[in-house]
Amino acid sequence: MSDFRTELKKHGKLIYTNVGDSMMPLIKQGRDVLIIQKTDGRLKKYDVPLYQRNSGQYVLHRIMKVRADDYVICGDNRYHKEIGITDSHIIGVLTGIIRNGREISVTDLRYRIYVHLWCDFFPIRAFLIRVKYFLKRRLK
Repeated sequence: MSDFRTELKKHGKLIYTNVGDSMMPLIKQGRDVLIIQKTDGRLKKYDVPLYQRNSGQYVLHRIMKVRADDYVICGDNRYHKEIGITDSHIIGVLTGIIRNGREISVTDLRYRIYVHLWCDFFPIRAFLIRVKYFLKRRLK
């Protein structure tokens, strides 16, 4: 079995289903198929890189800020920002999502509106996610 880096290098594109809920509500486990392509230079704010943490874990999260030497990254369903992700960690970038047999490109107007609403109001979103997790813990 080959890894994501090998597949991207070999085919230039990676199509797979995700595991986890960190990119909900946009990407849902068991529903969506992701299209990842090789990167071409530095990524931009709002791009969604597939990267490998130093621990070896693969992660697909959104860039919240581009800094000189690294990126500030956060999942759409998370409130903790991750720093220190460099270009050497990045394997590829999300270019589309296949949902119900239909491809949604990251250049699609509806996708771009979602991204701006979801990311530009990060403090509100982070607060709501914290409340959700707090309530889940209290109900257990």
